[in-house]
Amino acid sequence: MLSVLSIIIYALVVLIAVLLIALILVQPSKSGGFGSAFGGLGESVFGAHAMSHLSKLTVILITAFFILTLLLAVLSGHITDSGSESVLGNEVQESAPAESGK
Repeated sequence: MLSVLSIIIYALVVLIAVLLIALILVQPSKSGGFGSAFGGLGESVFGAHAMSHLSKLTVILITAFFILTLLLAVLSGHITDSGSESVLGNEVQESAPAESGK
């Protein structure tokens, strides 16, 4: 049951990641590039400029991406393949070392 749920969430994470890449590439760049990110931060935080619909959709998709990624981390912690309690319990037992040729 958990493995089917994790596969569905993995598919959603990949879909959201592709949508985010496309959405970020479509948005027009602000003037100044990376340098203006720190200088114009105060205006955008306090609402001097209204967010466009693309920016709002980007924030929503990023929030969904992080929530689903955290959910995947929690689910992957609960899924065990062989029922053992630790990762070391899943190791294959190696054969005895080879005898010397003398």
